[in-house]
Amino acid sequence: MTLVHDIALAVVFLAVGLLSGYLVCERIHRRRVDNARAVADRLVAEAQQAVEALKKTAVLEARDEWRREREPLERELENSRRALRELEAQLQEREQQLDRKVDVLESKERSLIKAEQELEQREAEVAALQARAAELVAEQSRELERLAGMSQAEARLALVRELEQSARQLAARRVREIMDDAIANANERAKEIIANAIEHFAEEVAVESTVSVLHIPSDEMKGRIIGRDGRNIRSFELITGVEILVDDTPGMVMLSAFDPMRREIARTTLERLILDGRIHPGRIEEVYEKARHDVQELTRESGSKAAFDLGIHDLAEPLLEALGQLRFRTSYGQNLLEHSKEVARLAGMMAEELDVDAALARRAGLLHDIAKAFDYEIGTDAAQASAALARKCGESAEVIEVIETHNQRLPSRTVVAVLVEAANEISLSRPGAYRERVDEYVRRLRSIEEIARTHFGVRQAYALQNGREVRVMVDSGVVDDAYAEQLADEIAEKLERQLNRPGQIRVCVIREVRAVHFAR
Repeated sequence: MTLVHDIALAVVFLAVGLLSGYLVCERIHRRRVDNARAVADRLVAEAQQAVEALKKTAVLEARDEWRREREPLERELENSRRALRELEAQLQEREQQLDRKVDVLESKERSLIKAEQELEQREAEVAALQARAAELVAEQSRELERLAGMSQAEARLALVRELEQSARQLAARRVREIMDDAIANANERAKEIIANAIEHFAEEVAVESTVSVLHIPSDEMKGRIIGRDGRNIRSFELITGVEILVDDTPGMVMLSAFDPMRREIARTTLERLILDGRIHPGRIEEVYEKARHDVQELTRESGSKAAFDLGIHDLAEPLLEALGQLRFRTSYGQNLLEHSKEVARLAGMMAEELDVDAALARRAGLLHDIAKAFDYEIGTDAAQASAALARKCGESAEVIEVIETHNQRLPSRTVVAVLVEAANEISLSRPGAYRERVDEYVRRLRSIEEIARTHFGVRQAYALQNGREVRVMVDSGVVDDAYAEQLADEIAEKLERQLNRPGQIRVCVIREVRAVHFAR
């Protein structure tokens, strides 16, 4: 019993202990929960305060940002409103103006309606008067026919015959008076017109020669131009086709060639070589190509400037190029471009004196010798060739007619054609403007070159030393050394046959072999 009692007590104590422990744990747990709730409440309160603070800060920042963005928008809105107010004011003013115009138009419309009514009334009155007048005229005609014993048609025919006879007599007397006056005053008037044109015209006579003088900085440059064993001067003459004359005259060398364009390219090439200082065959060829291109540009600019100076602004491109090439052509020793400009100006001045188309006279005068820029390609008749070129380039029929009738004494020629012919005669007849020997000399040198070029294998030929030498460049792939000797003999024989007393002409055939490779 004691053991059971002890066990029961132990069980009771254990239960009491467990209960006490449970109560204690429950209290501790409740205290912790209360503490946690207090902490959570405190944290929630702090978070709410922080959120409120952030909210207030965000609201303030948003308000500041809104104010900052609102200010330019308000200014823009104010500007737009101001512009709208100004536009409204303008529209109101325009509306008022339109109202006033409408009032004026309505007033004019009422006036026009009233005027139309008055005109209709007057037209009716006039129609009645015309009908009455027609009746009176018919009555008078019938009365006149009865009194005269002839019909109205017979009376009209008799009156016309009488007036026609009177008019013929008057016209005959007037024509006779005009012819007498023209015969008496024509020569004096023509002399006066030509004298006035020449008096108001001042133009230098441009006469070309076959030699260009080039000044050099020192005589030491002559040696550099000649080069070692003369290789530079030979290369220069071979490339340009122009002979360099180097003598003892200090400070100068001369370039000799009958072709002015070829001589100008050579002069430009040598000038640039002297300024650059590097003179050797490769450099000569390079500078020559650049100079040739520059002279071609100068040719185009010369044609455009000549047309512009004469007030002609619509010439076709081929005609401008041909005008530029006339700068390097001569006729009887006279520069053809300067001659054409002179003819154009003189013809225009005389046309103004006679009150005819001065623009047509200047245009036809400028183009009257245009084909001489290609005289060896187009043909021998310069007037017809010039007219054909002008027609091909779209010139007017009036200009073509003047050019076609140039140097032809046709009675049907226009006044402008006669003026161009007179201007051409004045230009050719001026002292120093007419030198036939130079023209014949150039023609002879060209014929020498053409004879040499006709042979097989010849690439180019240049007449030098006033026609005493012709240098012939041949294709080394076609002409060998043996055929070169035969070719020189054939050219010399043909020159003897085709030229009248050519004198002694040295034929020099040059066969050059070049090997060119490129390093990559």
